[in-house]
Amino acid sequence: MTFRTDITRRDAMMLGGGLLMTLALPGHAQTAPVAPAGGVAPAFPGRAHGIRLGAFEVTTLLGGASMSDDPIATFGLNADPAEFESLSAENFIPADRSGGSYTLTLVRTPDALVLFDAGMVPANNAASLAQAGVQPQDVTHVVLTHMHGDHVGGLMDGGSPAFPNAQLILPRPENDYWAANPSEAYTAKVVPLLDKAQQIEGTEEILPGIKAEPAPGHTPGHTTYLLESQGQRLLITGDSFNHYVYSVQRPAWHVRFDVDKDQGAATRQAVLARLAEEKIPFIGYHMPFPAVGFIAPNGKGSYRFVPATYQFD
Repeated sequence: MTFRTDITRRDAMMLGGGLLMTLALPGHAQTAPVAPAGGVAPAFPGRAHGIRLGAFEVTTLLGGASMSDDPIATFGLNADPAEFESLSAENFIPADRSGGSYTLTLVRTPDALVLFDAGMVPANNAASLAQAGVQPQDVTHVVLTHMHGDHVGGLMDGGSPAFPNAQLILPRPENDYWAANPSEAYTAKVVPLLDKAQQIEGTEEILPGIKAEPAPGHTPGHTTYLLESQGQRLLITGDSFNHYVYSVQRPAWHVRFDVDKDQGAATRQAVLARLAEEKIPFIGYHMPFPAVGFIAPNGKGSYRFVPATYQFD
């Protein structure tokens, strides 16, 4: 397989040069390009980055990006402000704003084409899928880690399913929570698809080589997925940790979007410890694109994100 990781210089300028505005979504922020004065907002060009994992072809797809202010109010609710400033400076990032991306994962197995999470904007998803040579109707399964708006917003395109031939797979505990506490995104994007959805109960193999593993805290039914093919493994971590510095180097810091702050911190530390101990590569939804990397120890109770380079070539 030839992996498409490049974009043209013009596309890069279009992607990086457009201003972003933040739109409210339950649980997270959504972004959309804002047209410069007197101009037209550039179309989202899409980005895709592929690796091989045994017999699986794994492609990360950029669904969007955002910039927000006051990151301590999101990633360090119980952090000491001085330590937050110091940690930011040590990692060469500003303490008063943070950038993030939204990365979907596409896995081609011998028998299926599986998309993990559905992003926010159907047009963005389609653009990145096109970079991977795929159309939305080619997807056979859509699997959710959880149901915050930035993970389910792309399930519906207008009044129709955005992935018309896909089986939706979702954790039952997650659906139970949102059914009792419905958000606008859940009602508009998930509920229309529930009749035909497959609801999974816990730790189980949902497809050959793909195993669900509950990771609650961020939401009650938040789930990670372990890929295994020909002796190689990779963990799709969803929102187990949402910032490559703050939530990785200080996993005990509470995150605003975690429904259960203490459980979220405990799960975050457990997932990070496992990745570091077992040296499993992972894909994190909000890690810097292409969102593939490793976790290494960084002292007691601390870890560091190591972006993947040529390990999969």
